[in-house]
Amino acid sequence: MSERFTVRIVKEQLVFCSGHFISYEGDKCERLHGHNYRVGVEVTGPLDENRYVFDFIALKRLTRALVEELDHRMLLPLRNPHIRIESTANEVTASYRQRRWVFPREDCVLLPIANTTAEELAGYLAGRLRSVLAEQYGFVPESLRVEVEEAPGQSAVYEWRPEPTASGTA
Repeated sequence: MSERFTVRIVKEQLVFCSGHFISYEGDKCERLHGHNYRVGVEVTGPLDENRYVFDFIALKRLTRALVEELDHRMLLPLRNPHIRIESTANEVTASYRQRRWVFPREDCVLLPIANTTAEELAGYLAGRLRSVLAEQYGFVPESLRVEVEEAPGQSAVYEWRPEPTASGTA
């Protein structure tokens, strides 16, 4: 029998309020709107010498720092084939066909994703968190799950697991 341990954080301070719009069905684009997003994180791995997978306090702090980067900002996707983003030191212009929005640069987060959906935001946050865990703590979890809720009862989950190596282990 093998044992697996998971720690999960979903706290009231892991929320962010942001504006966005998405393109969909190839030829449509939502109106500009916002959400009060909520983030949850799960990390699975073996117990360490302290008998925990990862320190709850450190995981909350790291996740909160990432969430704060998105809070009270306009979220714009850099990899969307239908939405064009142009940025200067002072402003960001987003264009979709004949529609055009101009935002102060300091109010925007330009994300390396294709669309600002809950799914893509969960994947983005998971990638950032995974990098921080590896760089700052030398920790690579057996799995990492990030949930982004954009409205009560409406959320997306991204799950990451390391690729197995030729020897069958990650």
